[in-house]
Amino acid sequence: MGCFFSKKSKRKSEEKEEPTTTTVDSTATSNAVPLGNNTEEPQKQYSWDKREKVDPKDFMLTGLKDATAGRLPGKLNGQQFVIQDCENCNIYVFDHSATVTIDDCVNCCIFLGPVKGSVFFRDCKDVKCVVACQQFRTRDCKKMEVFLCCATQPIIESSTGMKFSCFQYYYPELAYHFQDAGLSIFNNNWSNIHDFTPVSGENNWSLLPESAAVLDYVPLPDPESEFKSMRILCEPERSIVPLTRGGRRKESDESCLFVFFAGEYTTPNARKLIDEVTGKGFVLVQTKEVSMRPEDVTRVFQSNAEELVEWITKGAVIGMELNGDGVVEACNRIATEVFSGTKVFVSDNKNTSSRDVDNFFNFADMQMGL
Repeated sequence: MGCFFSKKSKRKSEEKEEPTTTTVDSTATSNAVPLGNNTEEPQKQYSWDKREKVDPKDFMLTGLKDATAGRLPGKLNGQQFVIQDCENCNIYVFDHSATVTIDDCVNCCIFLGPVKGSVFFRDCKDVKCVVACQQFRTRDCKKMEVFLCCATQPIIESSTGMKFSCFQYYYPELAYHFQDAGLSIFNNNWSNIHDFTPVSGENNWSLLPESAAVLDYVPLPDPESEFKSMRILCEPERSIVPLTRGGRRKESDESCLFVFFAGEYTTPNARKLIDEVTGKGFVLVQTKEVSMRPEDVTRVFQSNAEELVEWITKGAVIGMELNGDGVVEACNRIATEVFSGTKVFVSDNKNTSSRDVDNFFNFADMQMGL
């Protein structure tokens, strides 16, 4: 304001030095707008003015045909992404994003790195995809085969011929992309599908065969494409997300609950356990990573609650259901021999182990609103 007043004073002094031969109507001057000089004040710079300008075209793929396209790591960095009107295309998004919408795509193969929010397919047909997200939804889609990691219950609406399997994929940056998207590799409800528009006597969705392999559906990028430098592995044992049986029928009546409490090596320990147990022929049915309060411990762990209260305050716990004849005895042996210095909970009796499994996963589903 000081600068403004000094300019105004200067203008007044200049006006006094001009000839006074012209008579000015006082009524006109009372409504006159003062004219400034030619020197303008510097325009104020705001933080949003300094941001790099975003080109919307960088965050969409539209109207492609018979092409290989997508985004390399670091190109989206949590932005929204749109794919629409593509036909006979292979599309790879090797980055994390906020939300992704896919509209009117036909006969496409799609890989989507971790999505913090929703992935929404609309009016798509003959699509094969690998997807990791918080929410998954389809509407008016036909014949889709999906290898899925979804933190919430997947929803299909007015869709038919939908088939699902567990996410199986690896590239070096993928673990960091899961972290950046706020997704846990252990919270995967891929087989818990909700059909919003069921038809009596028909089944709009099913599970892919347990032997289904990603590369039989979504091929590796063309070696001549911009993605040729990506190191991709699709074997189940190399997948970032543990391969779970999900809603498929269990082969044994015996299951075991194995829980790791928060610590520096919780995730690596959980992965090591999975390798140990599946290497002995047992099956990983489901996993959950969830936070607990002291009052939750008694309900979930019952007689073991008192000694576990202090451990649940250190962070989220990772629980796993393992299945197979003799799995309880095998898990207890592994806990003693491999994880002797780690705080864990393991079902100690095959007659009550199913109750342990139900207590933990019912609680986890309630916490996650499933």
